[in-house]
Amino acid sequence: MSYLFDTHTYIWLRDSPRRLPQKVLNLLSDTTQQGLISLVTPWEIAIKTGAGKLNGAPLLINFEQRETAIGFSIAGVTIAQAIASGLLPRHHRDPFDRLLIAQALDLNIPIISNDKTFDLYGVPRIWN
Repeated sequence: MSYLFDTHTYIWLRDSPRRLPQKVLNLLSDTTQQGLISLVTPWEIAIKTGAGKLNGAPLLINFEQRETAIGFSIAGVTIAQAIASGLLPRHHRDPFDRLLIAQALDLNIPIISNDKTFDLYGVPRIWN
């Protein structure tokens, strides 16, 4: 099975894994599962770091090299996914999350997130 990270899940994995439920930690340690980190994640971290809302600069150093070296894949965003994110119902206002939702729906994979708003889009969500 493949799964996609929500940005907060990725940040918690790197900075405070104790915030993640055991179910998520078990999944992340299962090498038979394929974790995907969306291109949206480093973009969101960079924007929020640049705006002073997050101290994410250390996470951005050698981001792709580090994450692919430990077995995660980076999922690029397609034009179809970008368009779909803009056309989604307005349950979620965060453009980063909307793009992650559109990507997970398009790839037909679950997303690891504690954000219950994702459920309104029918995207499978892994948390508890």
